[in-house]
Amino acid sequence: MRTRAIGGVDVGVIGLGAMPLSIEGRPDPERAVATIHAALDAGVTLIDTADSYHRDADEVGHNELLIARALAEYGGDTSSVLVATKGGRGRPGDGSWTVTGTPEHLIRACHASVARLGVDSIGLYQLHKPDPSVPWAESVGALRELLDAGTIRAAGISNVDGPRIREARAILGDGLVSVQNRFSPGFRAGEEELRLSEELGLAFLPWSPLGGISRSSLDGASGATSAGTAFHEVAAEYGVSPQRVCLAWLLAHSPALVAVPGASRPQTIRDSAAAADLVLDPDSLALLDGAAAPAA
Repeated sequence: MRTRAIGGVDVGVIGLGAMPLSIEGRPDPERAVATIHAALDAGVTLIDTADSYHRDADEVGHNELLIARALAEYGGDTSSVLVATKGGRGRPGDGSWTVTGTPEHLIRACHASVARLGVDSIGLYQLHKPDPSVPWAESVGALRELLDAGTIRAAGISNVDGPRIREARAILGDGLVSVQNRFSPGFRAGEEELRLSEELGLAFLPWSPLGGISRSSLDGASGATSAGTAFHEVAAEYGVSPQRVCLAWLLAHSPALVAVPGASRPQTIRDSAAAADLVLDPDSLALLDGAAAPAA
């Protein structure tokens, strides 16, 4: 698989978003491990997780433990795999999400993630979401402390606007390597942050990257039907899935972008990984650009 850089580490342009393997509707553990193994077989070298990717209140770190198990049981070389985890959110077990961005919580959570993943240091640790009750500089300062201690090798931030990206860069310097925001054909409000990431040399990891490509996506919101139709039409022309077309469109949209689609079945991640080899012609790209939701 072709690669792009996250900081000083080259990873495959398609990663695995592992959240579906641990939350509501998750597969059984055997299928979950098989999905991770299928990703590795397909050349995926970035796995995105978080301590809050779990279903029940008493199973914090479920996804991290699952990934650690899958890597340990894999028969091939995993030395080039970058596991990117996150801290700062929680799930009380009722389907809701909480946010806790105090430095004390983030440092404690990071050390717990290190233990669950069974590593000496975390390759990429991401602040999951700004906590409105905690000054941003204090939350990011915890990442600075973790970097200085060698607990993490690189830092990322998620669900952030431009000013927060710039402030984090001022605090973390080259230790900040990535931004993970929502971005897809159906949600392009993150375009400004994507371009800022390019400017600063940061990788951009869109979450929910396949949003807006179903024929009835976004409940009939403006542009949704045309976007869904366009991605299906191009997919039919190329003889591939609309999901694969969407990921190829995203990769063509920015050289900073590394896509991390979710998957809960081996065949799904295999199809997604194949997007790394799909090159869309200029006419197809123009059609999809025009059909996708306008950038905010």
